[in-house]
Amino acid sequence: MTDVKAKSQLEEHALRLVEAAQKAGADAADAVAVTGSALGVQVREGKVEATDRSEGEDFTLRVFLGKQVASVSTNALESPESLAERAVAMARVVPEDPFAGLAEPERLLKDIPSLDLKDPRDVTVDELTQLALEAEAAGLAVDGVTKSGGAGAGWGTSGLVLATSHGFLGAYERSRTSFSMTAVAGDGTAMERDYEFDSRTYWEELSVAEDVGRLAGQRAVRRLNPRKVSTTQVPVIYEPRTARSLLGHFAGAINGASIARGTSFLKNFMDKQVFARGITITDDPHKPRGGATMPFDAEGAGAELLTLIEDGVLQTWLLDGAAARELGLTPNGRARRSGSTTSPGATNLTLQPGSTTPEEMMKDIGTGLLVTDLIGHGANGITGDYSRGASGFWIENGELAYPVSEITIAGNMKDMFLNLTPASDLDDRYAVATPSVRVEGLTIAGS
Repeated sequence: MTDVKAKSQLEEHALRLVEAAQKAGADAADAVAVTGSALGVQVREGKVEATDRSEGEDFTLRVFLGKQVASVSTNALESPESLAERAVAMARVVPEDPFAGLAEPERLLKDIPSLDLKDPRDVTVDELTQLALEAEAAGLAVDGVTKSGGAGAGWGTSGLVLATSHGFLGAYERSRTSFSMTAVAGDGTAMERDYEFDSRTYWEELSVAEDVGRLAGQRAVRRLNPRKVSTTQVPVIYEPRTARSLLGHFAGAINGASIARGTSFLKNFMDKQVFARGITITDDPHKPRGGATMPFDAEGAGAELLTLIEDGVLQTWLLDGAAARELGLTPNGRARRSGSTTSPGATNLTLQPGSTTPEEMMKDIGTGLLVTDLIGHGANGITGDYSRGASGFWIENGELAYPVSEITIAGNMKDMFLNLTPASDLDDRYAVATPSVRVEGLTIAGS
């Protein structure tokens, strides 16, 4: 969809699907047409291991017969009529969903903003190869690194069109370039590995390849000769790379669909203190060049900046049309597409930074743990219970003392959020942006 003709064709396909659905008997319908292309390169030990290129289109049609709804998808739109007939036939036999429906006409976005999501530059395979090779070479040059775990770089563009039977037609494009390097340090059973990566909308904003590779190597080397720790309870500092997962757990807990089902540990916490006073968390769908920036949501509704947490108090749920109807609330433009279904979700989440540096935090706690890697998925969204495998560094006398591994961090997210303090080192490169955070009262289970 990099030219006017391609965009026009994609819009035409989406509109034809909606028209075919109505002719097949649907009361209402919407269609999503997506096109994309991607390049990827993998290198190891200075040689290219693999390159790949892909292009494709996907089409999803959602039809409504009263409160019965069904969706079908295809990557080869040969006959809009047959796809529509199949979708309508499916809808006739499914149970009613009392909250299903298109966005109300007054919620539809009238003027679609341009959000600078597409880099006009076309990245080549040679450029990606050079990026990966430079990152790997820098990682291998770090003293103590014994081998490369591989480096890779990828670039892709995508375009999306949404058309609905009540008159909405919108489109946008985006691009993304990413690269990473994995370094291995040590030998035999004493080997350790770590990685570093970067991902940006615009090529010109990417980190320097050598810096990324060097940091991957340094991270791997400093993990050598880890120790175990005895079970204890100490303050824990999550670096931004691991702190992002905490913000993700929070977003899941305020998802309107989970609230409507009663399956969130925060279901009774609206207008209550969830985080400590002074903490602010926002969700901005219009963040410039953001990883999840979008001019309209999956229902064609406009979306604005939401303050989810203000002074520690929960302000709103993440709501699409269906969740809002079930809860008797007003949607806030957070409908997201996942395959052929629509559900609420966050866009660009940001935990606003504090004023204390991570180094000052370490000095303040004296003894504790810095978490640099998390393992597993032990966060229960219903109860809030939290238990994750982890590795990182033990803090003694306010400084990093030695690496630790094979430990488990346990607590409950209600308590963790209330006892969380953000540092000043906001990492704002990704859709989930957070600084390092300090969390009190966690149990560290070791040997």
